[in-house]
Amino acid sequence: MKDILTHGFEELRITPPPGAAEKLCQYAELLIRQNQVMNLTAITEPEQVARLHFLDSAAILAWGARPAGAAEHGGKSWLAGKALVDVGTGAGFPGMVLKILEPSLSLTLVDSLGKRVTWLEEVCKALSLDGVRCFHGRAEELALEPEFRDGFDVATSRAVAAFPALCELCLPYVRPGGYFLAMKSVESGGEVDGGQNAVKRLGGKLLGGWDYPVPGAGITHRIVGVEKLSLTPEGLPRSWGKIKKAPL
Repeated sequence: MKDILTHGFEELRITPPPGAAEKLCQYAELLIRQNQVMNLTAITEPEQVARLHFLDSAAILAWGARPAGAAEHGGKSWLAGKALVDVGTGAGFPGMVLKILEPSLSLTLVDSLGKRVTWLEEVCKALSLDGVRCFHGRAEELALEPEFRDGFDVATSRAVAAFPALCELCLPYVRPGGYFLAMKSVESGGEVDGGQNAVKRLGGKLLGGWDYPVPGAGITHRIVGVEKLSLTPEGLPRSWGKIKKAPL
């Protein structure tokens, strides 16, 4: 697995800190072991975990529309020192991977399943990860809390919901000048087009999609970027029932 990760980082043109590959291997062991008693992932082969979870998540660091002045290969990560919230994190993707690859990241993980959150807290202790907060709760409810609202530099979400709904769940967390990054498939063009009104209503600007080959996997995925321009309007996000029934 370590060789797969090392080659993948080179392909993505990102430079991990010393020991990151070893820490990711340990994370994979914990994930595969826990998956025997808890449904965390359908991907259980170590090589596939490395490619389809870890390297796919790492692509955030290589995001093609990252802010002006972000460093290229060999330089400082554009996420260095940022506050990131990973909404609907599941088994910790992409947030935990990004934290391992950029230790200065201040990471908040949000998930609606308490057992997953408890496990993620245990993983953070096992991997000696500081600066990680794990919250059990519904994304649309936590986003109404002053502690979370308009307070993060970056929000991420991977395979949680359709793009219009994701915008309403995630953009309220992002401060003006920050970014929401949705990890989607390359067939997501229709749902992204359908989310343009949601982006506008929530104070954002659609930056478009950036397609990238997942190293060694033979597939291409997409990161859809949204820049937050203004504070979240009052009354948003709505309840999940309303978000599903009547997308913005």
